[in-house]
Amino acid sequence: MANSPVTDVKIQIGQRLLDKGLISIDQLDIALTEQKKKGLLLGEVLVGLGFISESVMRDMLSQVLGIASADLSSVVPDKTALDLIEKEVAERYTIIPVSFEEGPQRLKIAMKNASDLMILDRVHALVGRKIELVPMVAGSSEIKKAIDQFYGYELSVDGILREIETGEIDYRSLDATEDEYSQPLVRLVDAILADAVKREASDIHFEPEEGFLRLRYRIDGVLRQIRSLHKDYWSAIVVRLKVMCGMNIAETRIPQDGRLSLQVQGYRVDFRVSAQPTTHGENIVLRVLDRAKGIVPMEQLGIHDETLNELKMMMARPEGIILVTGPTGSGKTTTLYSLLNYVKSEQVNIMTLEDPVEYPMDMIRQTSINEVARMDFANGIRSMMRQDPDIILVGEIRDEDTADMAFRAAMTGHQVLSTLHTNSAVGTFPRLLDIGVLPDIMTGNIIGVISQRLVRLLCPHCKQEKQPSEIESKLLDLEITGEVEGGRHTIYDAGGCSRCDNTGYKGRVAIIEALRINDELDEQIAKRATLGELKAAARQTGYMTLADDAIRCVLDGRTSLTEVSRVIDLTQRLM
Repeated sequence: MANSPVTDVKIQIGQRLLDKGLISIDQLDIALTEQKKKGLLLGEVLVGLGFISESVMRDMLSQVLGIASADLSSVVPDKTALDLIEKEVAERYTIIPVSFEEGPQRLKIAMKNASDLMILDRVHALVGRKIELVPMVAGSSEIKKAIDQFYGYELSVDGILREIETGEIDYRSLDATEDEYSQPLVRLVDAILADAVKREASDIHFEPEEGFLRLRYRIDGVLRQIRSLHKDYWSAIVVRLKVMCGMNIAETRIPQDGRLSLQVQGYRVDFRVSAQPTTHGENIVLRVLDRAKGIVPMEQLGIHDETLNELKMMMARPEGIILVTGPTGSGKTTTLYSLLNYVKSEQVNIMTLEDPVEYPMDMIRQTSINEVARMDFANGIRSMMRQDPDIILVGEIRDEDTADMAFRAAMTGHQVLSTLHTNSAVGTFPRLLDIGVLPDIMTGNIIGVISQRLVRLLCPHCKQEKQPSEIESKLLDLEITGEVEGGRHTIYDAGGCSRCDNTGYKGRVAIIEALRINDELDEQIAKRATLGELKAAARQTGYMTLADDAIRCVLDGRTSLTEVSRVIDLTQRLM
């Protein structure tokens, strides 16, 4: 008789644990005997006997079942999800809601037995059939502890602030204690981080002023004030943040850096933390490193087909340098990771040198530069060359030594990707000359240059039609709008609704100019051509500037002229 699915899982788990050397054959035999006596799951028995830890068992079940696991020790609960399932139901079935997502409605729940269809069916009946259930694997004791922690405590930012205002704050309980979640300030920090991730913020700013604490999020590239808190709370919030990211809580006079990870909405989010002493106390900024949004397939970057084809043509060259330019926060890292994601395979050895590594990627060897160990970009490239790489990513070309090593790698048959701070793609060549790279070295070794900015997208639910003014018509009257008589065209402006927090914008897209180097451009570079000569030669290849691409996005109805003017200089269009 064929084995049941449950029996198959049990056999797979036992065999995998044996194969990895995590348990012995004797331990497995003992656990199977106990499992028959008590009727428990094999994993529960192995953990109960002390043969393996609950976290190891959780990860093994996740691999065997092909279901994501939930590390409940670092999870930030979703209040909306908890409200859907009562505490008594969670205790009866040993489950805990993790997150709830709107449109389509999805409820992630952590279960000790994520393949138990009977429990899933009963929960479905309770929450409604319209909601999709997404099971996740978690340990039994982890779930029981989470039920005790999360139920019965206020978890929204507003609710916790009300609780703080009406009750006393225990500043002594902010370090890791068994009952730390009962402290409202511990929950307040978690709730703020979770709120920022849900709003798709890229940075969280805790800014102490003389009499209050300002909390701001950077959303779609623009800082937005979210709250003002009484300054009495700041000392406790600083301690909590420092404890979470491993900083020295006693040191307040020097800058510090740290890192922390949390599970928000059922998946892991990393935060890079920076503390800076100021006149009113330590200023803390957290960069949100959301892996789900940091590594985007090239086809989903939202760029035009012509630009996408140019990027693919660049990546098809086996050796040479591809440079991505733009100011801080213009999406260079996301573009570089998308390019690597496009070419990664088992046949290619890709190595990166970053400051620091922001998003871990599978099949790619990533290294952070380390000033203490004297591992800078130049020395890092030297050591990487001995690791038999095919493609090398260098976080940034900052000086002559780094540039020299990057070009040496390109000249010895490697494809090199890096970033450089310039205002345009054509401006890359004078910048490299300024660093100390000779024209003879550049010639034939630069595959292409990508310059980019990020502009906000108009909210599709509230954007408003408008006819361009005379000046706006001049800006739009380009070669790419030849099909529009007189340059007139219906364009859109920002409105404002609840779905975009009344900003009129939702999300961002990269405005890109991609300059692929050909023989004509190589000749211009070799003779140290002026910017004007370089632009003229680039135009012959069909090169479109940042302004051209931005105007195209305006005509497509994706963004507004006001937004484009905020990040790109359009004044030359009026000359």
